[in-house]
Amino acid sequence: MPRLPQAKAQQYQPYLNAAMVEADINTPKRQAAFLAQLAHESDQLRSMEERNSGADYEGRKDLGNTHPGDGKRYKGRGPIQLTGRTNYRAAGKALGIDLENNPKRAADPDVGFRTAAWFWKSRNLNSYADAGNFREVTRRVNGGYNGLASREAYYKRALGVLA
Repeated sequence: MPRLPQAKAQQYQPYLNAAMVEADINTPKRQAAFLAQLAHESDQLRSMEERNSGADYEGRKDLGNTHPGDGKRYKGRGPIQLTGRTNYRAAGKALGIDLENNPKRAADPDVGFRTAAWFWKSRNLNSYADAGNFREVTRRVNGGYNGLASREAYYKRALGVLA
């Protein structure tokens, strides 16, 4: 992530390392896949909150956004851009943090990296990383293949460093 300032990288490193331990992201393939997804989703860890307002998520029942204002309230946050009331509730429950009532906490590094690890582990993404199925990792993180070329470039770069 060459555009991430060194001071920010040093600030985030303990949280990132702890999150990878928490989610058993402990091989070069797993680490490269995880880092690539985070790099794309968060603009190289430079944006822990989605730039858009979240209005596009309003009324999205597939995300659990069933109350007025849920789209903006539960927009993408953290390095993996956790999105939707359902995900905030589930991540919060798993981590012992009330993210449903305090959604902005997901943008804080101490919580955001943990929500990324929770998302990764809860969707069994290590198995796809182990199989080298980066395309499926992307689909499960993004819901499609948005930014696939960017994600693949980060993946190749990370594999080159980690392998």
